[in-house]
Amino acid sequence: MPPQRGHDRIALPSAPDAKSLQLFLNQQRRLQPDQFPDLSLAVIKLLGRGEYAVGFPDEPIVGHFDLALKDYAHATAPNRRFPDLVIQRLIKAALNGNHHPYSKQELCKLAKHCTEKEADANKVERLLSKCAAAQMMEKHIGQTFQAMVTGASEKGVWIRLKKPPVEGKLVYRMSGVDVGDRIQARLIHVDVANGFIDFERL
Repeated sequence: MPPQRGHDRIALPSAPDAKSLQLFLNQQRRLQPDQFPDLSLAVIKLLGRGEYAVGFPDEPIVGHFDLALKDYAHATAPNRRFPDLVIQRLIKAALNGNHHPYSKQELCKLAKHCTEKEADANKVERLLSKCAAAQMMEKHIGQTFQAMVTGASEKGVWIRLKKPPVEGKLVYRMSGVDVGDRIQARLIHVDVANGFIDFERL
């Protein structure tokens, strides 16, 4: 479903559509550059984590939703070296006219394994970042900050401060807020060892 335009602004369709999302974000980056980092972060959180998927010629291609691409095999981050190696082996075999080095079952297992290992690495990286942020915020307990809601689910409500740009959890007065809402929040507690930063809404 194509994006809808009203008053020269793009409205997202009700059904997920990668191209429409790309056009919408490009427009918001142009129209509201100061607010775009917060919007981008909120969209990334709503989309959730990506995962490695295998595409076969005789099956529908999953592609890369975020980039609105069907043909996608690009992995350059340091934690993606093994997926790179798998792709290079497949390309090398195809260029040399050799039988591909993996079976369908093996490729599916490798994709699942790479997704799990990347999630493990992200958890460690995220915890270190949270602990550093908690240590930095420890001296600001009791202070009030401008913030935006970046996540809201049954597990809780998360916010991101405008300055400094750290994230934490809203633990009091969180009813009625939704992703994208801008609020005032008071820092009430930090736990450096576990990376917890807790706020209450004013």
